[in-house]
Amino acid sequence: MPPFRVPAVSGQLRLGACLGPRRWVSSQAITSDGTTTPMPDEALLQKTKSPFYFDTGYALYAKRPPRPFPPPFLSPPSGSFSDPLSTHHRSRDRRLYVNGEMIRGITNGDDAVLVEENFIGANDGVGAWATRPKGHAGLWSRLILHFWALEAERDAYMSSSNTSNSEPDPVHYLQKAYEQTLEATSKPTEWHGTTTACGALLHHTNNKSPAEPVLYVTNLGDSQIMVLRPKDQEVIYKTSEQWHWFDCPRQLGTNSPDTPNANAVMDKLTLQENDVVLAMSDGVPDNLWEHEILQNVLESIRTWEQNPKAEFVEDRIGGAGGGMLFVAQELVKAARVIAEDPFAESPFMERAVEEGLAMEGGKLDDISVVAALCRRRNG
Repeated sequence: MPPFRVPAVSGQLRLGACLGPRRWVSSQAITSDGTTTPMPDEALLQKTKSPFYFDTGYALYAKRPPRPFPPPFLSPPSGSFSDPLSTHHRSRDRRLYVNGEMIRGITNGDDAVLVEENFIGANDGVGAWATRPKGHAGLWSRLILHFWALEAERDAYMSSSNTSNSEPDPVHYLQKAYEQTLEATSKPTEWHGTTTACGALLHHTNNKSPAEPVLYVTNLGDSQIMVLRPKDQEVIYKTSEQWHWFDCPRQLGTNSPDTPNANAVMDKLTLQENDVVLAMSDGVPDNLWEHEILQNVLESIRTWEQNPKAEFVEDRIGGAGGGMLFVAQELVKAARVIAEDPFAESPFMERAVEEGLAMEGGKLDDISVVAALCRRRNG
């Protein structure tokens, strides 16, 4: 599908990009997973005093390898002969920098995910920018998430040392991230792109004893945050898609009329311990219905808890002790099966038919899942 035209705003014609479904399976598709995404050493040394944290895992499937990041977002070369020449012990993503700081998160095709103990996010870069000069959707999705995470980290450290009842403002953080990304991708290092954005910030009440976990969910576009309560076997919350029209989500970036202050939606909800929070690019909800996601996660948690090889069964209850990595892996597998099946029934196919479009099968796309279990710190 060619780039779309967004309706005129304030008398100006705004341009963006949307990409329709492709019915092919790339032989270069790649998968990866982990428990947390890389952070600089100095950030790891800063510990929050929050009574709650996320026990996390993520899994990724890219329909094609991500494009390399352009200069100046690469790490500088070795500065002296004393520097090690080999970097085989460092992941490629750890060598990406902006404003002299390592870029948070990890790239998955045109998606980007970030996994920290109090903040998770999944952004979906619009792939059609790859056909445009200076287009790089993967850069945009990653930078937005990076700058957003920095603001969330500052909130976590400030709230840990602050006894006031001030609340975090994730929409404001996203607005600042959007503005910083615009600046970082402007001349003389101009790069174009757009991305959806969704993130979940774990906070807590300050006026109750004991404290309760509180989740701040922010969304712009059609990526999704979903909150599950496994003990009740139900979905207690999910974000709603934001579209300009079918298959054209709201998005942040070059020529888009959308901004966080004007279009992002923030919801606040009280969690319980062992609730599961999912951050997913649209590669999951476009291929799996809500009840399928719920059943897949519940089955993964049961499998994890009942593993006969587990040494400490109590540490695996609810998906703890590494279970969220397994949850994310199984959910990506299930979404990929539908995405690569040209005859499967899928939510995306159902919506396309409702729009009068002839389509069958899943939607082949990058698939990104972050799974986070709400836990109380010991002591």
